[in-house]
Amino acid sequence: MIKSELVQRIAEYNPHLYQRDVENIVNAILDEITQALANGDRVELRGFGAFSVKTREARIGRNPRTGEAVEVSQKAVPVFKTGKEMRMRLNQTPVTGKAARAARG
Repeated sequence: MIKSELVQRIAEYNPHLYQRDVENIVNAILDEITQALANGDRVELRGFGAFSVKTREARIGRNPRTGEAVEVSQKAVPVFKTGKEMRMRLNQTPVTGKAARAARG
C-alpha cells in the first residue's frame, strides 16, 4: 500500500471527512514521526510498533565492481520493530490479555 492508497482507504471509512483533510492528517502524522526520529527520539504506536534510530559506525567497505576499498561514513538508519499485537495478527494467532482488550477498543 502506498500513501495515496492509505489516504483513500481512510477517506472511505470516514465519509464525513474530505479527502484533502485526510491527506493533511496523514502527512502531519508522518511528518511528526520523521521529525521525532530526526531529533533522536523513539516513536511508539501501541499495537503497531516502534520506530527508532540506530547509528552505523564508519567503516571500510568494498566497491563491488572494482573490489577497491571505499571509506563509508557514519550514518543514522531508521529501524522499525513490530508490536506484539501486529506480530500476532500477521501470524494469525489469537490475541489475548491486554492486547485483546486494546484491539476491541
